[in-house]
Amino acid sequence: MDLAWVRSHRDAGGRAGLALAPGEVLLAGGTWLFSEPQPDVTGLVDLTTLGWEPWETLPGGGLRLGATCSIQQAQQAPWPSSAGTLARQCADALLMSGKVQSAATVGGNVCLGLPAGAMISLTAGLAGDVVVWTPDGGERREPVAAFVRGAGTVHLRPGEVLRAIELPGAALRAPTAFRRTALTTHGRSSALVTGRREPAAVVLTVTASVPRPVVLALPPGMPGPDVRRAVARAGTAVGWYDDPHGAPDWRAAQTGLLAAEVHAELAGATA
Repeated sequence: MDLAWVRSHRDAGGRAGLALAPGEVLLAGGTWLFSEPQPDVTGLVDLTTLGWEPWETLPGGGLRLGATCSIQQAQQAPWPSSAGTLARQCADALLMSGKVQSAATVGGNVCLGLPAGAMISLTAGLAGDVVVWTPDGGERREPVAAFVRGAGTVHLRPGEVLRAIELPGAALRAPTAFRRTALTTHGRSSALVTGRREPAAVVLTVTASVPRPVVLALPPGMPGPDVRRAVARAGTAVGWYDDPHGAPDWRAAQTGLLAAEVHAELAGATA
């Protein structure tokens, strides 16, 4: 859709160029920005001109995804085998064409803060931390699971910009599992559960059925009914999401089943 109210477009150029004038917004992939009318937007500031690398390896086998890394580029990063499978599963959960995957960015998906944001599912499930540039020239970090505060709400203060997401090597090397359900075959995710096996726990991350990520570390030997009860308590604490893609009670029931399946799959895995 044309942004009929936009009167200016400029390159960010450098960090100083990220200071926004009234009506300006940051532009990366633009797949959401251009998808619906934005009457309050009068100017675009292009982040892609900053030349951020799509991904970089970190000491200890970690991985740093630049905020402007496309969904397609993210899948091409040097993931360990299990994490690579999870990256492809989460990317496919977006149900977008290859053309859109080549434009939509990891940072944009996370900053939208949507319950069904598949890059939120991936990076929160792999214990990712956001790296946020602050307007004073510094930066801060916090877990992705804490950065996403609610449906469409993330922890970005005025003048702050998401720079990257860092994933630790230990989480990338861990065995992973994935389950997802939707009301229709090609519908938006109604419930999505990822899991990874740590030495003393199975870590479950619930998204899509809740307004913000819910992370639970459960004993490997926990019986399925207890897993479902633990997930039910955690989901109820934040509230089950309600929109046309699923009623809260149905989402709660589906999430419990998916979580029990993920837990059972990983319980016997070697961390």
